[in-house]
Amino acid sequence: MSKSFFPAHLLSLASLSVVAGAAWAAPPPDEHELREIVVTASRMLAPLVITVDAKAPRQPVPAHDGADYLKTVPGFAVIRKGGTDGDPVFRGMAASRVNVQIDGEQLLGGCGMRMDPPTAYVFPEVYDRIVVVKGPQTVLRGAGNSAAAVSFERAAPRYESAAFAAHGSVLAGSFGRKDLVADLELGSPRGYARLSGTHAQAQDYADGGGRDIHADYLRWSTNGLLGWTPDERTRIEFSGALSDGEAAYADRAMDGAKFARDNLGLRFERRELSARVRRLEARAFYNYVDHVMDNYNLRDFVPTTLMPGRAASNPDRRTTGAKVEVELALTATLAGTFGLERQENVHTLRSTMNETTMPYEAMARIEDGRFRSDSLYGELAWRADDRQAVIGGLRFDDWTAHDRRATLRIGMTNAANPTAAARRGARLSGGFLRYERTLAAPPATVYLGVGRVERFPDYWELLADGREAIDGLSAFGTRPEQTTQLDSGLLWQTSRLSVSLSAFASDVDDYILLQNGYRKGMRSTTVVRNVDARTWGAEADASVRLGDAWKVGGSLAWIRGENRSDATPLAQMPPLEARLILGYERTAWSLGALLRVVAAQDRYVVGQGSIVGQDIGPTGGFAILSVNAGWRPRDGLLVAAGIDNLFDREYAEHLSRAGAMISGFAQTTRVAEPGRTLWFKVSADIE
Repeated sequence: MSKSFFPAHLLSLASLSVVAGAAWAAPPPDEHELREIVVTASRMLAPLVITVDAKAPRQPVPAHDGADYLKTVPGFAVIRKGGTDGDPVFRGMAASRVNVQIDGEQLLGGCGMRMDPPTAYVFPEVYDRIVVVKGPQTVLRGAGNSAAAVSFERAAPRYESAAFAAHGSVLAGSFGRKDLVADLELGSPRGYARLSGTHAQAQDYADGGGRDIHADYLRWSTNGLLGWTPDERTRIEFSGALSDGEAAYADRAMDGAKFARDNLGLRFERRELSARVRRLEARAFYNYVDHVMDNYNLRDFVPTTLMPGRAASNPDRRTTGAKVEVELALTATLAGTFGLERQENVHTLRSTMNETTMPYEAMARIEDGRFRSDSLYGELAWRADDRQAVIGGLRFDDWTAHDRRATLRIGMTNAANPTAAARRGARLSGGFLRYERTLAAPPATVYLGVGRVERFPDYWELLADGREAIDGLSAFGTRPEQTTQLDSGLLWQTSRLSVSLSAFASDVDDYILLQNGYRKGMRSTTVVRNVDARTWGAEADASVRLGDAWKVGGSLAWIRGENRSDATPLAQMPPLEARLILGYERTAWSLGALLRVVAAQDRYVVGQGSIVGQDIGPTGGFAILSVNAGWRPRDGLLVAAGIDNLFDREYAEHLSRAGAMISGFAQTTRVAEPGRTLWFKVSADIE
């Protein structure tokens, strides 16, 4: 691992001072006030919406990125590449089908091989909550979210008097794991300031068979907010972020040597403008990622036929956007939210096959593609009475894409790009309608909704290096995807019992499929093609409190998919998964156990999948037991510890990248999961 990018000792002192301050100042805790260690999703308190506490300790202990925090939500999986930066998958769908936003802003990675999905730039513990909306059941959270919309959010505070709040944590674990987090906030009736920093690192881990996996990483981030609240109805907020890091990968011939992100954001909000206008909000943002991958910084350089020299690639992406949104109280029972949105992003690339004699830093960046979208949307909620509600929305997106590639990489040679300088556009639409009813007996909410989304192909499907069409060298003509989905479910909540059930059935026209090993004459290549597909499945989450101390619960996720065009299973579908939990809480103490059981998966198509991964073959089932304990000596201070994979089981997920041949490491069919992992975490909150 190369040198640290961040003064870790300063962050360590800040984190420890927060911990010590809370221990000194806080009174003893009340009974049952302990923040639990999360081993399954937070309860779905509203239809199709899950809110996750981003600061709560979690088991299995996640990597310090957004994707690993999502894996405790039933239906989510993470494609393993190394120790961090996995791609989140929900109900078998990934990439732009799962729309990820950070404080309402869009962030897009730069790597053409998905080293840096948007969640790679997210450090969840400095956010207040993670909100997941299942299916195409909102139009307020960006375009194309056919599978889910995910938002990492910070609360917008308002203070009646001067106040100070802080959160800090220190985590240590097996395989050199060290995380430090500090989040400080000052506020008054006229304004507020928030500053946060994170530092995370880990070494290569060992799987259950004792094999070392090339997976070390180091990441740091800083985030700042300045808010002005001249009166109780007005807010002007300026935000910024800087982050960087490096990460080793066990699934490819290169590692990530740089993950730099620069962010600026501006937000204006005015509430209660009149009896009808509840809120007016305007946002603008700038996100820039500068990514470097190479074959020599984080691994021993070994010349190969494809890479005889020290090779490096340096893509970047600039994403800008703006939005105006208004929330109206149209009548006593009808409310609406309407908005206009624009987003643009530009991708460039420079690379070298011999860094020694032709360093990439001396090369000019070459633009290979740009996208623009203009959107109009509106969502209405009608509450017929205290027990019935109808929610619906429409969205219209005008897309433009520009192919800026002069040549294409075909095997070991370059060829002229047949779509060079081509432009294409599409006017897409989508919407949803959902009915919700609250029942008196039993105390439950039931819902039924239908949604439709038209998704424009993303950069990785249209322009990324190595993608071709079946009938040509360029995939720039790939058609948009159209998803129609039915969602239904039930929420049941009592003082001791919590149950959420959800089921879905989806029909996808022109599903965008990637297929490796496609034969074109004498050569084999990767093609992007449109097929018709269907998916269906269900998730369940339940917990029950037995007496005053014991709690049992669990979750279940089941997903199936069918490629109707090829009459085969749809690739990259996760297997049936169940999680069973047992917890004990008494005064300031808690104990817990998590049993994760995953079934075998024999529905696969080798070489087919999406931009985040393709099927490798069948997988066997496995069961993993993990245990944890928590102690809260004072209110605001939590000491937690755990052992993940208690019996040191050797296993790999079905949705995993294939293992690569790396000097000094044993090659595996899939990137294996960590073996027995011990961790210890202290977190503190001051208010």
